[in-house]
Amino acid sequence: MELLYFILAAYGLSQILIYSTIFNKIRPKKEWLNGFGKLFYCPMCMGFWSGAFLLGINNYTELFSFELNLANLLILGSVSSGATYVLCTIFGDEGIKHEHKHLDR
Repeated sequence: MELLYFILAAYGLSQILIYSTIFNKIRPKKEWLNGFGKLFYCPMCMGFWSGAFLLGINNYTELFSFELNLANLLILGSVSSGATYVLCTIFGDEGIKHEHKHLDR
């Protein structure tokens, strides 16, 4: 259950940082620092760093508690990156995304 809470927290944090209008004024442009600003527009990238941040503060919450080490940083960062990407692909502002593509040649 802790991992589910962690994934949902990472997804929520990533959504807020990437898509919320409240951060539009302080979110850097994509070209910032030779393209490093793209991090703030990429669910997979921001998902990793959201997971790393949540691991860093996990001693201050009762929702999840993971040992703070490099292996957990890489694993939980990767898990939150993948989960954030998948959830952003499935869900949008209008609900569940549904596309029907024809394979006409």
